[in-house]
Amino acid sequence: MIDGFAGTILVPGSADYPVAATAFGTLGSPAMIARPTTAVAASAAVRYARAQGLPLAVRGGGHSPFSTNDGGMVLDLRDIREVEVLDGNRVRIGGGAIWGDVALELQPYGLAISSGDTYSVGVGGLTLGGGIGWLVRQQGLAIDSLVEAEVVLLSGDIVTASATAEPELFWALRGGGGNFGVVTRFTFQAHPLPGVIAGSIDVDPALLAETLHDWRDVMRQAPEQLNSTVIAMPVFGPGMPVVTKILVCFGGDDAGQALTAIQPLLDLPGVRTEDVAPKPYLEMLEQGTPAPAPMRMVTHNGFASDLDDDLIGRLAATHATLSGFGAATLMLRYLRGAFNRTPADATAVAYRDAEAFVVAAAFLPPDAPADAEERIQDGWGAVAEAMLGSYGNFTPYPNSGTITSMYPPATAERLRAAKRHYDPGNVLAFNHNIVP
Repeated sequence: MIDGFAGTILVPGSADYPVAATAFGTLGSPAMIARPTTAVAASAAVRYARAQGLPLAVRGGGHSPFSTNDGGMVLDLRDIREVEVLDGNRVRIGGGAIWGDVALELQPYGLAISSGDTYSVGVGGLTLGGGIGWLVRQQGLAIDSLVEAEVVLLSGDIVTASATAEPELFWALRGGGGNFGVVTRFTFQAHPLPGVIAGSIDVDPALLAETLHDWRDVMRQAPEQLNSTVIAMPVFGPGMPVVTKILVCFGGDDAGQALTAIQPLLDLPGVRTEDVAPKPYLEMLEQGTPAPAPMRMVTHNGFASDLDDDLIGRLAATHATLSGFGAATLMLRYLRGAFNRTPADATAVAYRDAEAFVVAAAFLPPDAPADAEERIQDGWGAVAEAMLGSYGNFTPYPNSGTITSMYPPATAERLRAAKRHYDPGNVLAFNHNIVP
């Protein structure tokens, strides 16, 4: 069907098509799903899609609703997923690999790459969006360890992007999403990590504001090896009780250093129980537990420049407001450290002065008020003014203001210039779309 293509093609009527057409709960009806086994085959698929005028969606791990479409081609990279350790602790990873593949392969080498939090998330989507994960204070974003990418351009040409080859493409790929080409391989610099000392600390949920305040004070003094997130969330089940947890991940296997770093969190008022222990980094990657149907999720996020007392109070109040509409989650991930050391203009993730990353979400039941989303937006508005901007990987359903929020003006204009050069026809539009 496609000249030069090696791999599998699914069309309506194929046995695997119904499942393959769906991505992140989004049911699509593409004309075909192409699963190449090489970059050359991916190039053939891109050329075919363009020649036939087919809308083109690219899929890595499939955690994005953008990775399917109606009437077009889905270029599914699932069969390009090798993980190969090279000299100098560099790692070559196929564009269809998931982060669980990577952690599993690197574990015997005592190496790790800062990734997302979930085993099944794709390397490609998370990396192209930036890549906030458990080692963000210690290693920075996933893109901060990226040294090279193999990219199929819209012309079908296959190029290497790095700091010295196609440098503007390399810059744009690191945070600009899938707007510029199809990345079939990534090369990362991995980092020594013999293990982690990690787990959760359960805190009285009635003390959310106090916990956030005290947690912030501890983290401002903590070593970069200590990564931490506070999450207030429902336990989905009868009555949906709320729990507040302080999650910790100390990068390293020195128990004494870890205890010194973590103990101030264990000593906070309201601590009920803790489960912190040595483990391989692989065990930090969750399998993922989606909210039960038929709930609908409304989510907002932002990079907070300064986690001051006023913002903490507003966040606690916002969480209470969201909880009034159903199940609500508030998550704060502390940054600083390696995240802040990368200059703002070095990658397309420009909000490098942030102290914390914040996510607020509400899971709306079918009988939620008709104006629930509007009222949730108003609640988030109380804290949005304190945010530098938002993070695309936690914005699954964008609106007209998404790109403006994700990128400051200078970054957005530079990305548009790259888009005009590499994809002037906006063929790659199933993403947080940067219009040429």
